[in-house]
Amino acid sequence: MSAPIEVSETYDKVLVVDFGAQYAQLIARRIREAKVFSEIVPSTMPVAEMLARRPKAIVLSGGPSSVYAEGAPQVDPSVFEAGVPTFGICYGFQAMARALGGEVRRTGLSEFGATPLRVTGAGSVLFAGLPDAQSVWMSHGDSVWSAPTGFVVTASSDGAHVAAFEDVSRGLAGVQFHPEVVHTPYGQRVLEHFLYDVAGCRPTWTMVNIVEDQVERIRALVGGKRAICGLSGGVDSAVAAALVQRAIGDRLTCVFVDHGLLRKGEAEQVERDFVASTGVRLKVVDAASRFLSALDGVRDPEDKRKIIGREFIRVFEHAAREVVAESEAHGETVEFLVQGTLYPDVVESGGGEGAANIKSHHNVGGLPDDLQFQLVEPLRTLFKDEVRRVGEELGLPPEIVWRQPFPGPGLAIRVVGAVTADRLSVLREADAIARAELSLAGLDRDIWQCPVVLLADVRSVGVQGDGRTYGHPVVLRPVSSEDAMTADWARVPYDVLARISTRITNEVREINRVVLDVTSKPPGTIEWE
Repeated sequence: MSAPIEVSETYDKVLVVDFGAQYAQLIARRIREAKVFSEIVPSTMPVAEMLARRPKAIVLSGGPSSVYAEGAPQVDPSVFEAGVPTFGICYGFQAMARALGGEVRRTGLSEFGATPLRVTGAGSVLFAGLPDAQSVWMSHGDSVWSAPTGFVVTASSDGAHVAAFEDVSRGLAGVQFHPEVVHTPYGQRVLEHFLYDVAGCRPTWTMVNIVEDQVERIRALVGGKRAICGLSGGVDSAVAAALVQRAIGDRLTCVFVDHGLLRKGEAEQVERDFVASTGVRLKVVDAASRFLSALDGVRDPEDKRKIIGREFIRVFEHAAREVVAESEAHGETVEFLVQGTLYPDVVESGGGEGAANIKSHHNVGGLPDDLQFQLVEPLRTLFKDEVRRVGEELGLPPEIVWRQPFPGPGLAIRVVGAVTADRLSVLREADAIARAELSLAGLDRDIWQCPVVLLADVRSVGVQGDGRTYGHPVVLRPVSSEDAMTADWARVPYDVLARISTRITNEVREINRVVLDVTSKPPGTIEWE
């Protein structure tokens, strides 16, 4: 059962109604960057249910459909009669116009990508203080042909002579373009004008307030009981544990299962730096040999994941029983399990309605019936970038806060082929070199992550020291992303790539080739396995 740690009613809340746009999460992020809390709801949610959440404003997202297509999601006109300021974006703009009596047409003048925009409305609130001519990011086939009664048209483009409108007296406005993407330079300003000047939202969603609010709520929820947390070494579980530890102190015990599949130095860093910065009680379980034995001869990546998940649950279960027994011996009970679930996890699992969807392995699932805990998920409302800022506010070391995302199954799925201790050692050294050089070049925060993949079953001829070699290749997979749902390969400077390649082939004798993966996601995933 998931413990109800929600967002305080003291924050203004904006609902982002998702019409199937790839940008719905990005809109929510941009609203939060304006220091206003946002959450995503499906377009199928009844208006009464939306209003029950007491939003300060509603944003209608874009979507892939035509408003005239059969089965296309529509806006219930009653939402505009509720007195809640509403902002339409792209498809949401067209659906809003149609629901209010405006006209949407397929004009044959589609616009995709960077598009010149002309601000035409004198006294516009959305475009106040912004240039009359600017570039925006468009993605539409249909266009609003005429604005609803009472609206002032405030911008146009060659393909959309109604590219923005507003009726400030009713708190209603919309734009045809995407203000949330970086390709619309003034987009964040437009969004903030709606939030602050049309909807009257207060910019109080700050990391200091979030920490204080969540600490108070966790303290009230857990009371005098104890909690346990599975610490993976990643930023999510580390920040979740640090928040709970700030709230209940030594009544939290963290269990760190060292499966032997982490990168070089990470296990030691968890044991040393995390404990030093938080003072948390840490129980370390060295299970490396157990995991290696279970993985012996396994090549299929999905089999690897299942085996690692199964073994992790078994090891954690044993450690949890020990923690429970020790607590009961002192007359205390362990009733809560802390997890680092993030908001994208909640959205992608159906919005978090009902029981929590617990992922295998790094989110501990499948525990036996006699080990029942309430889940405490203090990061459940946060995006990854917000989690990092909370980690900084809690005083966690930068090496933990800014650690690149790392898969729960660890290096096992970055060894393409069977996993052995020797292969893990080779990959660990190559990975450490790549990370060190990227850090030295100041690229740590520009690159989402850079998996190094060992093609363990592939060998190629090389020459080193005037001698023939028959070594393995490794693949560098640097990617840029905001949430890992989509990604592009990162354009790492050639001189940095050259240093990484030279060092790996010089210092890791088993490797004689370094290659670069330049595939975006989609079609390729970030991890190879």
